[in-house]
Amino acid sequence: MNSTAQISHYGNLVLKDDSTGQTIWESFEHPCDAAVPTMKISANKITGQKIQFVSRKSASDPSTGYFSASLERLHAPEVFIWINGTRPYWRTGPWNGRIFIGTPLMSTGYLYGWSVGYEGNDIVYLTYSFADPSSFGILTLSPEGKLKLVRYYNKKQGLTLDLGLSDCDVYGTCGAFGSCNGQSSPICSCLSGYQPRNQEEWRMKNWTSGCVRKVPLNCERLDNGSEAVQEDRFLKLETMKVPDFAERLDVEEGQCGTQCLKNCSCLAYAYDAGIGCLYWTRDLIDLQKFQTAGIDLYIRLAHSEFQSSNAQEHTNKRRGKGLIIEITLATAAAIIILAICAFLAIRRFHSSKRTAKNSGSQNQRVTAVQKSAKLDELPLFDFEVVANATNSFHLANTLGKGGFGPVYKGLLSDGQEIAVKRLSRASGQGVEEFMNEVVVISKLQHRNLVKLLGCCIEGDEKMLIYEFMPNKSLDAFIFDPLRRKVLDWTKRFTVVEGVARGLIYLHRDSRLKIIHRDLKASNILLDADMNPKISDFGLARIHKGEDEVNTKRVVGTYGYMSPEYAMEGLFSEKSDVYSFGVLLLEIISGKRNTSFRNDDQSLSLIGYAWNLWNEDNISFLVDPEISASGSENHILRCIHIAFLCVQEVAKTRPTMTTVLSMLNSEISHLPPPRQVAFVQKQSSSSLESSSRENHCNSNNHVTLTDIQGR
Repeated sequence: MNSTAQISHYGNLVLKDDSTGQTIWESFEHPCDAAVPTMKISANKITGQKIQFVSRKSASDPSTGYFSASLERLHAPEVFIWINGTRPYWRTGPWNGRIFIGTPLMSTGYLYGWSVGYEGNDIVYLTYSFADPSSFGILTLSPEGKLKLVRYYNKKQGLTLDLGLSDCDVYGTCGAFGSCNGQSSPICSCLSGYQPRNQEEWRMKNWTSGCVRKVPLNCERLDNGSEAVQEDRFLKLETMKVPDFAERLDVEEGQCGTQCLKNCSCLAYAYDAGIGCLYWTRDLIDLQKFQTAGIDLYIRLAHSEFQSSNAQEHTNKRRGKGLIIEITLATAAAIIILAICAFLAIRRFHSSKRTAKNSGSQNQRVTAVQKSAKLDELPLFDFEVVANATNSFHLANTLGKGGFGPVYKGLLSDGQEIAVKRLSRASGQGVEEFMNEVVVISKLQHRNLVKLLGCCIEGDEKMLIYEFMPNKSLDAFIFDPLRRKVLDWTKRFTVVEGVARGLIYLHRDSRLKIIHRDLKASNILLDADMNPKISDFGLARIHKGEDEVNTKRVVGTYGYMSPEYAMEGLFSEKSDVYSFGVLLLEIISGKRNTSFRNDDQSLSLIGYAWNLWNEDNISFLVDPEISASGSENHILRCIHIAFLCVQEVAKTRPTMTTVLSMLNSEISHLPPPRQVAFVQKQSSSSLESSSRENHCNSNNHVTLTDIQGR
């Protein structure tokens, strides 16, 4: 058979049979991680066959990655991004003929030709094109699971659509009947009429267990006629991303709620002019509150839930009767306040002179520290430059927050992405302590350490400017029930090995001998290729070769501090080895040491793992996501190494150089671990009794300074 290959204007490589002219094969039906205009992703309603995008494994590795994008829910089509093809990671919301209503950034995207079409009655497809023939675009599914459309106009690149994922965009972040709002803190809350299913998990900001209804619906009792009950009602939620698993009903808008009310299984409904009536009979999952866009969602609640609201309205009306009196009093109060303000303005004028003097003194201390540390080459950023880069430290640019203060994503005028660590004024950290981090990290250069680009010190503002890490921190993956699947054992071991090499550099190979003192998953950042970089050197200390150093100031994070350091103030490089051992157990188990809960015994993660080791049941510790990786022996060896790192006596722990040799099997025989150091936790009953005596218990994960949150 003779055939001919042709390439179309848009880049479709077509192989045709010369004798019949029929298409044998075409590249557009076998996409990888990118799509050009007129290319389709599609799904067959009957056969289930799909054409979908599949990401690369990393920017440097073109092999098949962990994410795929496909068209789903074909009665009201949505684009889904999946992890390993089985677990939903993100979705667009249903298509309404113009846009996907759960993706606010696409509210203008349809102008560039997004369209959902049909081939016969079976196949549904999504494509895009540009009306302007001089325009071209590439839609890419990144190795991190993000969609980005880049438009080219007259061969010049311009970003038109970047669906970067926030925490709220991740599928099911708040669980069933929970709603996510990126502008709130915390981001998750239960729908009105619902409460957390597991209060303890919600307190720890693990919301995936979702919410449960407070008051049962009246519908079934009303149908049975067993009781005289009032009919359920609907509560309107505005500008919402509607839940997954919508069903369609062919009725007018006015009948949508009526039909839902007649069906006792109907939990909510919504109406969009382009889609029609949508209703839900399954748990409401993946809801999100938008500031704009979205549609109105009506959730079903028992009638009694509205009675409490009516009582509140009645109370408000009664309060309104005293409004005239309140206005009169407010007017008098305003006159008094104006007089006070005038007094304060005069006082502030005089105090500003003293403030300027103090600020000058502080700047002198900064300059002195700079000169003594020989930091003349480290860039000092102007506050205005940093503020512009972060859009005035806008909440939407917040990457995270710790005891020191928030971290923001920024974009410099030259296009470089940065991460800005802004020290909180309430952190208790002074100029000298702040400059310690500058001094330490500015002198360190290693591929497994985060790179410091500069700092900003103006008045009370103290900020560090780092290179931006697109995958944030390790804890965002290994402790997240959805994202942890991205890290298979190979990638987890790469992280372990990289952290070990970074610590060896700090302890042995750098010009300064550094003890980190706060090594934990949240301080391990991940670059675009998931390579680890150790960060947060605010507590790091330079040591001059002593075996141990004594300090009266114990700093760090409980659960990661070695026992001799936490109890006696003694620290050495073996303190970092202990923290590394804890981190290694967390990476293998997918469980956080500081919030580990074991129903049978009051043990920390280390104690629980040690018991499993002695009972020859250590396989129960391994995260199910990696337990079937075919690397069981390697994983067990790493658990053995972790136990050697968390030995109770510091001198029995190996150095990080030895640890790396053990990890790479350069040392084949591992010594048996002795007693490990772990904390016996209080039982639930003792916790209850102690909580009555002391209400200051904390289970957060912020770093401690002088045994205080900083």
